Amino acid sequence: MCIDCGCAPADPQHHDHEHQHEHGKGKKVSIEEDLLAKNNRLAMNNRALFQQQGLLVLNLVSSPGSGKTTILETTLKDLQSELSFAVLEGDQQTSNDADRIAATGVPAHQINTGAGCHLDAHMVGHGVEHFDLEKTDVLMIENVGNLVCPASFDLGEDAKVAVLSVTEGEDKPLKYPQMFRASNLMLINKLDLLPHLRFDLEKCREYAKRVNPEIEIIELSCYSGEGLDKWYDWLRTQLAIKN
Repeated sequence: MCIDCGCAPADPQHHDHEHQHEHGKGKKVSIEEDLLAKNNRLAMNNRALFQQQGLLVLNLVSSPGSGKTTILETTLKDLQSELSFAVLEGDQQTSNDADRIAATGVPAHQINTGAGCHLDAHMVGHGVEHFDLEKTDVLMIENVGNLVCPASFDLGEDAKVAVLSVTEGEDKPLKYPQMFRASNLMLINKLDLLPHLRFDLEKCREYAKRVNPEIEIIELSCYSGEGLDKWYDWLRTQLAIKN
């Protein structure tokens, strides 16, 4: 059972002590700590591999329907002549998003988590075996749509990028503070829809900074193109820092 939301395990080995939860609160806390410790050890191994390859790794997190996949598609189409990408797609079912990414010509691999609500370091470690990392500059990980569980699981990434659509409401950073606290960058997406919504952009920025004063914020729209240059410059800067 997931330690954050109570979902069924995606990987029985990952949650191999689930049956012990019934033995008391103290035991449950200990098991949860063991699960995160195991994930963190695997994340350290992933990070060492990525650093050895000089690879920039970004973990894209958001609610379902925020526009992560569209941002990825647009980014890959605009920058694949400049940078070499690979994409891991996390979803509970279907390969729809991976198919969309593969259509851009960029290597993509789908990870289906079943009833699981997040990717973990074990899944990512095996997922990247499908790529030639020596020929890759940037690994994009599109996590399962969920603003709770992915916040707790280090995948070995350099940064978490939280995508928030203006259709979701400006108070999401306050409702899900752990996710925005764990993220290095927030992309406020679907900016072209602002004239049709009651979304307070200033309050959204304020709320995000309230839970994470260090978070960077970029507002963009894949349809109008607004803000994409800032997002691309941020990517280039992160890659330059990495190397």
